[in-house]
Amino acid sequence: MDLRGVARKAMVERSLEPDFSDAALAELERLDEAASRGATSGLTDLRTPLWVSIDNDDSLDLDQLSVAEALPDGGARIFVAVADVDALVKKGSAIDAHAKANTTSVYTAAQIFPMLPDKLSTDLTSLREGADRAAIVIETRVGPDGALADSSVYRAVVRNHAKLAYNGVAAWLDGTAPAPERVRAVAGVDEQLRLQDRIAQTLRKRRFEHGALSLETLEARAVFEDGSLTDLVPEARNRAKDLIEDFMIAANSVTARFLEQRGVPSLRRVLRSPERWAKIVDLAESLGAKLPPEPSNAALQAFLDKRHEADPDRFVDLSVSVVKLLGRGEYALELPRRRPVGHFALALRDYSHSTAPNRRFPDLITQRLLKAALSNTKAPYSNPELERLAARCTEQEDNATKVERQVRKSAAALLLSSRIGERFDAFVTGASDKGTWVRIAEPAAEGRLVRGFRGLDVGDRVRVELLKTDFERGFVDFAKV
Repeated sequence: MDLRGVARKAMVERSLEPDFSDAALAELERLDEAASRGATSGLTDLRTPLWVSIDNDDSLDLDQLSVAEALPDGGARIFVAVADVDALVKKGSAIDAHAKANTTSVYTAAQIFPMLPDKLSTDLTSLREGADRAAIVIETRVGPDGALADSSVYRAVVRNHAKLAYNGVAAWLDGTAPAPERVRAVAGVDEQLRLQDRIAQTLRKRRFEHGALSLETLEARAVFEDGSLTDLVPEARNRAKDLIEDFMIAANSVTARFLEQRGVPSLRRVLRSPERWAKIVDLAESLGAKLPPEPSNAALQAFLDKRHEADPDRFVDLSVSVVKLLGRGEYALELPRRRPVGHFALALRDYSHSTAPNRRFPDLITQRLLKAALSNTKAPYSNPELERLAARCTEQEDNATKVERQVRKSAAALLLSSRIGERFDAFVTGASDKGTWVRIAEPAAEGRLVRGFRGLDVGDRVRVELLKTDFERGFVDFAKV
């Protein structure tokens, strides 16, 4: 069964381009390491600080580095360096056209379809270890209470001193494993990571105090042995992922405010006040809690805290229900001196996507707006153009999510094809006129409930029997027992 073929077909059906054009590949041939070195000319030299990257074990498209320094008042100063992709990928180029068409890298269980060619995203514009790279540096002071102040944005040349992975760093920080080899090999990296971890926890604590939602969801990772799919394993959050998330949220918030202060329109990442709040109220009531009739992220977070303490084993299931009911995030044009929509789940007024320009087109757009603001030149995009791009990025992100889900479903159908008739404990993840969906734990898979679905809603637990699988269409059909 050709899982890659399913992935490519799904890309085409969702108006995503699986391959780069001949023009883009011709442009790529003209780029080399000399071009990357040339992009660093005349920039502030920040290669000495102990910049590190923390990402997935196999990630090579490294978008950001981080470093921090402690301050005498108990606070700290944090620095996030973001790869200057625009230095090599120019607006209007053939490579840019592909990025604009897809707007995101698509990560399927069978194959990664990168937004930029590998020669760029995993090499010339990647902040890979030991290489001097042009970057946009976002610097901000973090008070002892986690408040952000005295922020600035500027261009610099940086060097990654240690390429690290989430799982290894998290296990070491938790005290369950020795320090990763690169942490031991580079003097000072261990103290640097512990400082960043302390700052991240302070940032996170303040966000939650202001109403940010502490939701836990599981993403399934495909496991292959000798080229064959053997399992779908849920990947849980960990301390190192939280560290990077906290630093990136801070950087993205600083970026949005910087553009507003400069009077420059921006592309914001927003999550509107949930339209299905009444269903969230009903969900809370079913668990013995009461939420106000109008949306309140602070009240919702207080409820989530209590549920996590009362029933930690089922908190992921509750989180899935809440995420479904909150609705999708989207991109929106934000004009200076206008009241922003904000991000409900993060409890932030100002928030952009700016820290992953190798993987997301909105981040590359934001980078170009930042560089124009820094050089006091005209913004590279008009307001109508930004509005169209916001809609396009939202649409293609949704299409990419559907492709990833489609391939994940085909992978699940493949794994479950020999288990027809078996029964599983399941959890309702979706219920609408289009159908009722349930998730099982082993393997981590989702399927449609084709019998016995009446009266069920998101969050309900149910015992199901596997009826049928269809690899090509990614169908996994269950019946309520």
